[in-house]
Amino acid sequence: MKTKHLFSLIFLLFINTICAQQELLQAGPMLGYSDFREVLIWVQTTEEAEVSIAYTDKNGQKIFTQPHLTKEEDYFITKIYPKPLEYGETYTYEVLINNQKVDFDYDLEFKTLELWQYRTDPPDFSFALGSCFYANEAKDDRPGEPYGAHYEIFNSILEKDPDFMVWLGDNVYLRTPDFFTETGLNHRYKHTRSTKELQPLLASVQHYATWDDHDYGPNNSDKTYANKKITENLFNSYWGNLNTNVVGNGGITSHFLWHDVEFFMMDNRYHRDSNKLKDENKAYFGKEQLDWLINALASSKATFKIVVSGGQIVSDYKMYENYANYPGERQQLFDLLDQHKIEGVLFLSGDRHHSEVSRMERKGAYPLIDFTCSSLTSGTHEPRDEANTFRLKDKTFFDRNFGVINVSGETKNRRLVLSIYDTDGKKVWDYKIKASDLRYN
Repeated sequence: MKTKHLFSLIFLLFINTICAQQELLQAGPMLGYSDFREVLIWVQTTEEAEVSIAYTDKNGQKIFTQPHLTKEEDYFITKIYPKPLEYGETYTYEVLINNQKVDFDYDLEFKTLELWQYRTDPPDFSFALGSCFYANEAKDDRPGEPYGAHYEIFNSILEKDPDFMVWLGDNVYLRTPDFFTETGLNHRYKHTRSTKELQPLLASVQHYATWDDHDYGPNNSDKTYANKKITENLFNSYWGNLNTNVVGNGGITSHFLWHDVEFFMMDNRYHRDSNKLKDENKAYFGKEQLDWLINALASSKATFKIVVSGGQIVSDYKMYENYANYPGERQQLFDLLDQHKIEGVLFLSGDRHHSEVSRMERKGAYPLIDFTCSSLTSGTHEPRDEANTFRLKDKTFFDRNFGVINVSGETKNRRLVLSIYDTDGKKVWDYKIKASDLRYN
């Protein structure tokens, strides 16, 4: 009887230890960027704790990282970089808190980039995209029907097995109690990141992000937002982009390359003039960021050069917060692309609570195309006609959705297919572009 009692105590201690470690995990793990020899794994705990990663290589050897202590001043967040890694490999991994493994009922794995350059055609790959993620919190939300819904969309995204996901802004919805203090801002970021349905997607798909007004500050906020340096720090703490502030003048502009496609993640808030200024040449991205973009695009050798913005670029509908409300800078961007004969450019945008394709035909040049993808869980609106003369009317969708872009083909015949899916993962429509469609004759 004594032996049986002892075994029972040991078993209870074991169960309590497992539960304790799970209770110490606030959110994550989340995969940030991936490169040839390096990936980023993000973890947030509920209090100060030591976090480490154990990953298994192709030979079955388990390798442990050094423990990282999460601290209150860092929002109990740590970013871990497992090493050594080999390129073109898939690794399974585990999370340990205070040297105890945390159990998950979904897969944890990450991949490093393949070294194909000077060897083979670029690998085929796919990535997901979406914007406008509203996670309800009744005590802080406006009265009435909840604005967010259908968090199961994240399971639908995971089922498509994308290599990575690009978040197009409004990835967090800051609310009235949040705007004016670091405590409030962090509360909203932490609450949203902790959404239960989101966790499996975070754990096995790489993530890259830019922002729009709702994860930057108040609605329609611009460069005058007093707490923008705090939200800049929060954004960089909660995401795992490869780089940030690449222009060097503040903000979260970033850049990454995935095989033969290059991504230019623009910041349309930090340097933005007020929407209400009566100035045709007011700043949207700002001169320094626009100069960087044009130089980076001109230098790029990528097949597709994807410019990512929280707001619509190509639409000429002068409502809400579209680039069309900043006509001087918008036209300058288009003129510079043509002046320098920069090929392969297309745009991704969010914000609008519907999805659509805008296509601007240009005399003597390839068309400029903007894929707008919105919203993931935020409220949507009824179908409506808008004064966007570049909208492809058969490529719109007015319910919650996400996109997946597949890039495939031999080096000289690369093609890109955008597919829009509803909350349940049912395909709504496709839009196809060949690399040759984005070249000068």
